[in-house]
Amino acid sequence: MLTTTEAPIAAPAPFASRAALRASAIPVGTRPARPVKPAARPFAVSVARIERLTPTFLRITFTGAELGEFGTDGLDQRVKVMLPLPGIGFTPLDESNWYDAWRQLPDELRNPLRTYTVRAVRPELREVDIDFVAHGDTGPASRWATSATPGDELIIVGPTLRTDGLVSGVEWKPGDATHVLLAGDETAAPAICSIVSSMPRDAKGCAFIEVPTIADALPIDAPEGVHVTWLARNEAPHGSALDPAVRAWTDSFVTDAHRGERLADVDIENGILWEVPEPTCHSGGLYAWLAGEAGVIKTLRRFLVSDTGLDRSQVAFMGYWRVGRAES
Repeated sequence: MLTTTEAPIAAPAPFASRAALRASAIPVGTRPARPVKPAARPFAVSVARIERLTPTFLRITFTGAELGEFGTDGLDQRVKVMLPLPGIGFTPLDESNWYDAWRQLPDELRNPLRTYTVRAVRPELREVDIDFVAHGDTGPASRWATSATPGDELIIVGPTLRTDGLVSGVEWKPGDATHVLLAGDETAAPAICSIVSSMPRDAKGCAFIEVPTIADALPIDAPEGVHVTWLARNEAPHGSALDPAVRAWTDSFVTDAHRGERLADVDIENGILWEVPEPTCHSGGLYAWLAGEAGVIKTLRRFLVSDTGLDRSQVAFMGYWRVGRAES
């Protein structure tokens, strides 16, 4: 089920070429189980296509010679996007130890690194889709995405099926929860869309996604029992639509609220709000997944755990970004 605060939307137009193959793209989270667990490494890619989904969202399709080996555990799988430096491009890095090598580079040679969610993988075409939030000249990733053209080069650090080993980046771990709650802003929208479209068809729950305007609502293939609501912020502060929606839904769903756990304060100005329980930590009931601006998520964390009394093992909180601070 899908609702918006103003009006329904139409699905974006399909690609004009190679449509049959692209229609068979495997949505993240629905790929068959593989016998190996992926390890992360850099992939050299270039822009194949750019699709303006809404005023805020750009879908960029990347292609690369080795993307046939790109693997993902699906759902909210995060990857790192390494952006080119003006006049330099990319500083060569050792594939097996890329992160340490990147950190040790001088500032003028260190490529900007940002985190995104994989939207779809087409190994047979050696293609990967990533949805970008286009908010003007406010940061290197948005600046790159809004000016990108086919052929532009990039490096994606993501999972590969070539090496047996664990990779981090998937935080959706509902275990055997009977109901789910997802909430986030536009930066969490790609992950929420991927998670919801990958859910079992008998799943039950609710998803709230706050976006700049209602024109940014995207179509989601949600199970009938999962209600998706797009909330237009309309130039109001971040969280102004999301916070009351989550509180109202929780108050109606959690009828046996009790005194919750007193939480230690998290310094979101100098640290990261990131707490994800393992699926073995909770059993049945409600599982909540919240991501977006750290100040908003911190407030909702306190409401759900301290005020409402949800166990911390039932809730995943992720501060994707902080107002006024660039991602490091």
